[in-house]
Amino acid sequence: MRRLIILLAGICLVASLSKYAVALTDQEKKELFLKAREEMKTVPSGDQPAPAATKKPKPKTSSKKKAHTPESKPDKKPSPASKTTPEPTPAPHAERVEKPIPVQPEQGRPVPVAPVVIEKSGLQNEEGLEPPPPPPPTGGFFGFFKTQQYDYNYLTRQVRDAIDRAPVQKHRWKYIVVHNSGTRQGNARIFDYYHRNVRKMPNGLAYQFVIGNGTSSGNGQIEIGDRWRRQINGGHVHSDYLNNIALGICLVGDFNRDLPTRQQLEALQELIRYLRQRVGRTDNQPAIVKAHREINPPQWPTDCPGNKFPFHWLHSRFD
Repeated sequence: MRRLIILLAGICLVASLSKYAVALTDQEKKELFLKAREEMKTVPSGDQPAPAATKKPKPKTSSKKKAHTPESKPDKKPSPASKTTPEPTPAPHAERVEKPIPVQPEQGRPVPVAPVVIEKSGLQNEEGLEPPPPPPPTGGFFGFFKTQQYDYNYLTRQVRDAIDRAPVQKHRWKYIVVHNSGTRQGNARIFDYYHRNVRKMPNGLAYQFVIGNGTSSGNGQIEIGDRWRRQINGGHVHSDYLNNIALGICLVGDFNRDLPTRQQLEALQELIRYLRQRVGRTDNQPAIVKAHREINPPQWPTDCPGNKFPFHWLHSRFD
């Protein structure tokens, strides 16, 4: 009987313990569910203070809209701003650098430096040009009171006009150098072809003037080269410095074998006198007249214009 009672008590104890265990498991489930529920509540709690379950989805969507719209807008705004901010910055700089150069001279603004320099340079060019000499004096009233005049026999009016048309800069031409061609015939066109094609001189004829001897051009005929018309440096002396300040006059002939003709010397005298007036004075002194061998650098000796050239005649008239 005791054994039966003990057995029944044990069965009851086990049943109670099993119920308690089941209850514990249910409580644990409830606790886990509550914890999970609380965790679900805490997720939106960062944006809004824990509302009811029914109200949660509405603030979530609104919170997302509120959260993303202010964030997306600044994200979108700075991107074009970042594109626009660097663009306007170079634009004003580009305008400040580029506009003064092409636009200001056209507008002729007096304040910037560029237009002023251009205007001054134009005046300087006009002031820096040597005016042509006045025309030779003519006879007086019915032949009376005639003024002294210089008659030109070889320096024709056409040649003088061509000399006058050239834009001669003041104080540039300081020397006039006399040459001979070293050939018994020739003219400006022939020498130009030789200098351009044989000696490979891009500007052609090395002299500014050529005086013929009657073979390929008239005896004493004065021909004007392109270097005078364009007022560029010559190529007749072995010195770049001298070529830029010395005019070259070539007499056709070989004056180691022959003498220059009388017509050539008279034409040379007329041309030098007129050129001295045309180029003006430097330091109150007219252009210095020299033969080629008298002015050529010593390292480049030459016998031009030849041993038979009348040096005494040249110096007696132009020294």
